Parts: sequence; structure tokens; C-alpha cells
Amino acid sequence: MKYIVMICVLLVSVSSLASSIIEGEDGYRLWLKYDPITSASLKKKYTQQVGRFHVTGDTETMQVVRDELNYALNGMLTDATVVSQKQAGLLVVAGDQASSLAASNSLDLKSVGDEGYVIHQTNDGDASQILVLANTDVGALYGTYRLLRQLQTHQPLDGLSVSSSPDIDLRVLNHWDNLDRHVERGYAGQSIWDWHKLPDYRYQRYIDYARANASIGINGTVLNNVNADPLILTPHYLTKVKALADMFRPYGIKVYLSVKFSSPQLIGDLDTSDPLDPEVRQWWKDKVADVYQQIPDFGGFLVKANSEGQPGPGDFGRTHAEGANMLASALAPHGGTVMWRAFVYANEKNEERSKQAYSEFKPLDGKFKDNVLVQVKNGPIDFQPREPFSPLFGAMPDTPLMMEFQITMEYLGFSTHFVYLGSMYEEVLQSDTYARGEGSTVAKVIDGDLFNHNVTGMAGVANIGTDRNWTGHIILQSNWYVFGRMAWDPQVSAKTVADDWIRMTLSNDDKVVASVSDMMMKSHEVTVNTMTPLGLHHIMGAGHHYGPAPWVDSLGRADWNSVYYHRAAKDGIGFDRSESGVNAVEQYFSPLKEQLSDPATTPEKYLLWFHHLPWDYEVKSSGRTLWNELVHRYYQGAADVEEMADTWDSLEGKLDPLQFHQVQMAMDIHEKEAIWWRNACVLYFQQFSGQPIPETLPKPEKSLADYQKMSFPHAPGQG
Repeated sequence: MKYIVMICVLLVSVSSLASSIIEGEDGYRLWLKYDPITSASLKKKYTQQVGRFHVTGDTETMQVVRDELNYALNGMLTDATVVSQKQAGLLVVAGDQASSLAASNSLDLKSVGDEGYVIHQTNDGDASQILVLANTDVGALYGTYRLLRQLQTHQPLDGLSVSSSPDIDLRVLNHWDNLDRHVERGYAGQSIWDWHKLPDYRYQRYIDYARANASIGINGTVLNNVNADPLILTPHYLTKVKALADMFRPYGIKVYLSVKFSSPQLIGDLDTSDPLDPEVRQWWKDKVADVYQQIPDFGGFLVKANSEGQPGPGDFGRTHAEGANMLASALAPHGGTVMWRAFVYANEKNEERSKQAYSEFKPLDGKFKDNVLVQVKNGPIDFQPREPFSPLFGAMPDTPLMMEFQITMEYLGFSTHFVYLGSMYEEVLQSDTYARGEGSTVAKVIDGDLFNHNVTGMAGVANIGTDRNWTGHIILQSNWYVFGRMAWDPQVSAKTVADDWIRMTLSNDDKVVASVSDMMMKSHEVTVNTMTPLGLHHIMGAGHHYGPAPWVDSLGRADWNSVYYHRAAKDGIGFDRSESGVNAVEQYFSPLKEQLSDPATTPEKYLLWFHHLPWDYEVKSSGRTLWNELVHRYYQGAADVEEMADTWDSLEGKLDPLQFHQVQMAMDIHEKEAIWWRNACVLYFQQFSGQPIPETLPKPEKSLADYQKMSFPHAPGQG
């Protein structure tokens, strides 16, 4: 009888568990959801216009176009069919035939280049046809995805006329993935590259990764961590890299590799890695030739050198230019590119950290070979919630600079915080460097327009992992998406992209789109207030960068400690980078450097980045003292996260239940952590201000000592 009772209890438990499972969209399909269009009139209209389609050509890429259209149109319209070219309502053509069709319809196809496309509806009496024309197969693929976006977002096709080409040449994801599948600063599971099973076991996820990237114009992927393992260049791993390159090629995606500068010593049995040594130069030439023999369209190398302990040319008394040029010489005969990171800082230089990249690279302007891009992080420190743009942008007119954005959420709450980064990217790209007078924006620097560079690039540190939803949080898929859209067109608005992503991923309901879009567009500012208001920065937990820790002061390097950055004391708070301090403002052009030198003219969002100010300093926008304004921002940030959570809750029943529930669970964590940030930071800084928290505000439930005791030895994503 006891066993029977136990079995009954077990059955009840299993039944109860089963009834609690939420079914629905798990996020795997990203923004490439081709669900049936529910509006009968719209579905009928689209079916008439594009339900009968034809794709010319039999290359691998044109077969991808054909397959994607078949899958997408039969998903959205349910009865799309492949027909002959003459019968087609939708015709996709590349190459000479596209040029002929463009000419007969007075369309300018030449100007869109190798990756661009023209989409145009022709009309001949009652008959019409939608043309997707491109000079190359890859351009036709991009044009196809652009047309599908029109359908996914329920936009009209009547009179459609679109001409588009990328403003940036290299639009690349940087995967900080290690060969053991650990992802440094990754918060969405393991690396999607299963190196052990490659080259023979090829997951469908690899193809879906390529589809997602091609749909937003990303044309390159760096497969491995910038803190590179030299084994990636050994025959064992190059065979695996080749397998991925073969899968990605039809989607217009080239593979790149991060390489360790000391590879000639570590895997080549040489005594040195000196870039001027003839044997070292020959080793790299031979290695590059070997790579291209297996991967003819290999993209090139990404290099992190003489930074955070990584080896580099400085170990041999050589410059970054000499190191980069050595690799560039090896790659040039094959059409390869070197992406050389400018993220360098060293404790022994006795120079304030935000100034070091400029000091090291500015003197090298014009000394890099033509196939070298210097890859610069958006800010001068390290992917903080908010930073001023790096002063290198605009300072190297004779060197093409490649933007490096972080898509993953290293300093922004990992994968549980609701933060849309499109508004942050837009803020950086539209910042004026004044390098050639007013209007010299960062976007114009990196797209080559300002200094007439022929090669341009934008990189994003990926937030992709083996989680079913790819990014650990449904909303954070939007950051991958907006990166691709802005790499194609740095001038596109973050709001436009957010709205498209919502319609393609969550819902086409106008009210839902408006609510979620409002949340997304506010989310970055909310996060800045939650964590680092008024220009504070780098006050996260040591090493893992999880949670607040403005008290960190015991690490071996000064610039690894939080106290180095906020400088809170009895006399005030903030880092004096003005002329009276370390004079980092000198690295910016006039009139910006004069504006940033004076706290009265410094934008409040950068106030404590550039100035150390007394606690009773009056903040212009509010009239509050600096202490009260800081407290207000922290409390407002936490309150805004709560409001965002309430807004999301109000969408229950209007979204797919599984998508809704995933975000709702993450919002619960976000709310708790926003209060944690608020309480810990206010209590810590209160020690120095000596001033009370206003009576109208709730007091922290724990003591500062309690927050300081919190420990997270197994936080994900650590290096």
C-alpha cells in the first residue's frame, strides 16, 4: 500500500508539473518568424503580388534565396508557388540579366555596388511585377531579406521602390568564444561552435546563425576570442574552421580568426615573434598561405596585442604599426584584412587609463598598411553603460578606424536586464568629433566619408550562445539585430529599427508595438541611472563585473579598482579629466574640449566623468545639490525599472505566452537588482557626503556592510 500511495503522489506531481508548462514561441526563430498573416485582406493582397515567384540562377546563394522565399512566403501566405519568370509576380535576379532589367526600367543598379540591391514594382497596365535586382548573388540575398521585412512588418508593396547599399564594408561579429566552448563575457550558454564534433557534425543552428546574420547584412564573423588560443591556427582546427566557412559562404559571410601574436613561438618552434625578424615574417606568410589554401575567401585576422597581458610587438620594442603591417603583408596577396584592436592600457605607463589608447595610436597615424583597420571601442574605457566617444575617432585622418561596440551585456546586467542598445549606438554614432568642423560625426569617421577611406568596418562583440533563444533574453535579440542594421546604415534611427524588430519578433499590433518600443527606447537611460548616473563609471563587481561594488580598492592595478574611477571623498565625487586634472579633454577637438573642461558646459550625462565636484555643487537641470541629484537618479532608475515591469505585465494575453513569460521572469530579476544597485551605491557614497537620504524616499533594508559581503564566485562569463 505504501508503494501505491507513493506512485499516486508521483503521478499527481507529474500531472501538476505538466499543467504548468507554458507552450509557445521559445525565441529560436529570432526575427525570422514567418507566421501566417492573420489579416485576410492583407494576405490576399500579398499573395496576388508575390505569391507567384521566380529566382534566376543556380548558384548556392541563389538556391538559398529560393529556399528562404519558399519557406517564408509559404509560412506567411501558405500557398506561394514557384513559377516561370514570365508568370512571376516576384522576380529575383542578379548579374547581367539584372543589369538589363534595370536599364529597361530606368533603374540605377551600378551605384549600389557588389552588396547592394534595388527593389522596384513595375506596372504594365493591370499587370505588375516586383523586381529584386542586384549585381551579385549576395546582393540579391540581402534584397530578398529586405523585401521579406516589408511583408513581416505588414507594410505595403504598392509603388515599392527601394535602393540600398551598405555604408560600411566589414560588418563583423566578434565572438569571444574559447575552444573549450566557454564564452568570455557570454551570458547565453556555451559557444555555439562545437569544435569537438566539427568538421563532420554540422548543426542546423549554424545555418540559422548564417540566415540571421545575412538578414541584417552582417558579412563577417570572428570565430574565436581575442584572448586567442594559438591552437586555432593548427591543422586540426583549421579543418574545423573550413567547415564553418563552407556553410557560411552562400550567405555572404566570411570567417576571420583572432590570433595570438606569439604564435610563431608557441606553435611554430621559433625563438622569437619579433615582427621584423625574417623567419617570423616567413612563418606568418606560410601560415596565411595554408589558411587560404583551405579557405579561399578567408577574411583575415583580429589581433589583441600588448593589452591585459596579451603578447604583442611591444615585447620586442616594436610599434603596433610594425606588428600589424607584418600580418598585413602576409594577408595582402590573398585580399585579407588585419583588424588591430586599439584597446590597450598598462599600469606601468603612469598615464590615466582613458588617455592611453590615444597616446599610443595617434603618433602612428598614417603608418599602417592599406589593409589594416584599427578597431576602436566606442568609449575610452571599456564598454561602460555610458561613455563619451573615444577621442581617437577623428584623431587619425590617415588611418581607417573600425568601430567596436559590445552587443553582449558585460556591464549592463548580463542577460536578465531589459536594455536596448540601439539608442546607445545612435548616441555614439551621432556624436560630433569636430575633426573637420561641425558635423564631423563618429558615423562619418567610420563610414569613410570624413577622410575618404576606401575600407571601413564595424564590429560587435556577440551576445550569442546555445540558449534556445540565442541571447539569454528575448529582448536582447534586438541588440544583435540593431547592430546589423546600423552597421549597414549608421544613420538609421534606433526607433525605426526597434519598431521593425518588435513587429518581426513579437507582434504587429500597433498598441503592443508602441508600448514595447517606448520601453526599449527608454531602457538605456534607465539603466544608466540605475548603475552609473551623471558620468560615473566602472563601479561594478571586480572581475565578473556583476552588480554594484563602488568600494573595490584592493586589486593589484590602480585602474582595476572602482575607487580609481569615482574618487569619492569628503570633498566630493568624480574624476577630474579637465585641464586642472589629468587633462584628458586635450585629446578632443575644439570647441568640444573647451565645453568639457567646464562643469557648467559639460553635458550632465558626462559630468562626473570629466569633473570632481563638491557634494553641494548645484546641478543645473534640477537645482538639486550633487548629492541629492545622485540619490534622485538612483531612486528614479529603480522606479523606472519597476514601471517597465508593470508595462510588460500589462501585455499579458497580447503576446505569445512563452515569449511573454521569459521576459517577465527576467524583469523580476531586473527589478530586484535595480533596488540592489540603488541601495548599495547610495549607502556607499553617503559615507563621504555625510548627508541624509531624503525623508520621502524608502531607506535601504540592509546595511552597507551587508552589501559589501555579497560574493559571486561563479558568476557567468568571466575571463
